[in-house]
Amino acid sequence: MQVKIDSIKDNPLLKRKEVGFTIASGPKEKTPPRLEVKKAVAMEMKLGDDVVFIKRMRTKTGTSITVGVANVYQSVNQSKLVEPEYIRKRNSPPEKPKEASA
Repeated sequence: MQVKIDSIKDNPLLKRKEVGFTIASGPKEKTPPRLEVKKAVAMEMKLGDDVVFIKRMRTKTGTSITVGVANVYQSVNQSKLVEPEYIRKRNSPPEKPKEASA
């Protein structure tokens, strides 16, 4: 999986950068999971993955090219103020099911 940053738009009002990216995977590979893409974009931007939120990813039909948009915030607190709850849930690891106590 190779991540290439296509565009970076600075949004000073929301204290974030809106990043357009392209992922090229192998011909037999599936679309990469959101958490892997989040870590790859964070490494490409040289930031921690706690301030990166993948907004949208689409794989072009018949190809192994995925294009997407991510929001990169200046701080974790700012991301909690701006990003909707469902986007934050999508970009966090799945919670382990709680064990039933008998």
